[in-house]
Amino acid sequence: MNITVIGTGYVGLVTGTCLAELGNNVFCLDVDRDKIDMLNRGEIPIYEPGLKELVDRNRAAGRLRFSTDVPASVAHGDIQFIAVGTPPDEDGSADLQYVLAAARNIGRHMDGFKVVVDKSTVPVGTAEKVHAAIAQELAARRLTHSPGFAVVSNPEFLKEGAAVEDFMRPDRLVIGTDNSPAGQQARESMDRLYAPFTRNHDRILHMDVRSAEFTKYAANAMLATRISFMNELANLADRVGVDIEHVRKGIGSDPRIGYSFLYAGTGYGGSCFPKDVQALVRTAAEHGQSLQVLQAVEAVNQCQKQVLVDKIVAHYGENLSGRTFALWGLAFKPNTDDMRAAPSRVIVAELVRRGARVQVNDPVAMAEARRCLALDGTDLTSVTFHELPMQALQNADALVIATEWKAYRSPDFQAMKAALRSPVIFDGRNLYEPTEMKQAGIHYEGIGRRAGENAA
Repeated sequence: MNITVIGTGYVGLVTGTCLAELGNNVFCLDVDRDKIDMLNRGEIPIYEPGLKELVDRNRAAGRLRFSTDVPASVAHGDIQFIAVGTPPDEDGSADLQYVLAAARNIGRHMDGFKVVVDKSTVPVGTAEKVHAAIAQELAARRLTHSPGFAVVSNPEFLKEGAAVEDFMRPDRLVIGTDNSPAGQQARESMDRLYAPFTRNHDRILHMDVRSAEFTKYAANAMLATRISFMNELANLADRVGVDIEHVRKGIGSDPRIGYSFLYAGTGYGGSCFPKDVQALVRTAAEHGQSLQVLQAVEAVNQCQKQVLVDKIVAHYGENLSGRTFALWGLAFKPNTDDMRAAPSRVIVAELVRRGARVQVNDPVAMAEARRCLALDGTDLTSVTFHELPMQALQNADALVIATEWKAYRSPDFQAMKAALRSPVIFDGRNLYEPTEMKQAGIHYEGIGRRAGENAA
């Protein structure tokens, strides 16, 4: 099938590349000339395991191309995926300007039936706005025979760091269409497109458009809720002498609960959970409802990003002048260079504000971290970037862990003790066992691990 994907950000690039891998002829459009030039040089603007290899293979096979040519992109794809950004406005609502601009471009240039797919995460009712934008452009063209179209909601459920795997082996495919003849035609087109995923069993969930739009927000809000719930319990566990890891296993073994997203830490970040929780809260407010649970989820998450700083201050005092801290992990999660809403940004800024120097390491996110920290106004003269984790430890007063990269899971603890001024670890991802750290002579503070820290 001929597919157009509008937007070469995270969702767009993964979607277009994986659809090409399935044998489709994919045209990826972006109005950012620099990004398109980069992609045509064989460079990838994001870090995602396995993505570059797929891009290279499908470009070489002629199934994947990148361009800024809007009319050509509209002419190419029978199915037009809109996968542009929906950044939060100041009030937390999703900014739809790029989505609607893409819709208007389709309406200006289309000359045959198009299936227009909202792949971006958008609020309930966006498909109707997209439909209206396209219809308005078609009306302005005063065509004798206006081409038909249908708008579909097909939200993505991709985890950064595992997006290729998630796309190629989906848990479910949510497709929202209406019951009009055009909607039925669109449904059949989407079924054909996703047929390779349904050979073993049907993963497609058909529903109305608004329910599909809502499903994406509901899924992310639920996952964010689990994270904030466990972080609050972990903070209480520290106070009452409980090991949250034991609790996690105890409740996760209940099949009604399960183990996923029950790990205590320094809070969630990235491009999805913060934005989507805020957007859902805003949507509710626009309809006269207060989502008190999700408001609490967001508030807990903001506080959780300060927890490691609070532990450091409790240990060393408010004034950290003259102190140096090693920080392992900058990206909001492993296997990505995404620094959006990353807890490390709060941690570094707070340590520097209190007079400390910070020596940081991340396997892939250091360039992006440097850019984001500068945007935050953090004094980069107090931050040094080190290519190797052990280099970041040299002469530091303590190690702070903000991201659970695999490279940090099994270090040489004796070498670590030798590099640090004092053997102290503040672990925001609970990578190590408190009893083992005590036996190694390391002062260790995790999140909700106080019982383990005090164990004999």
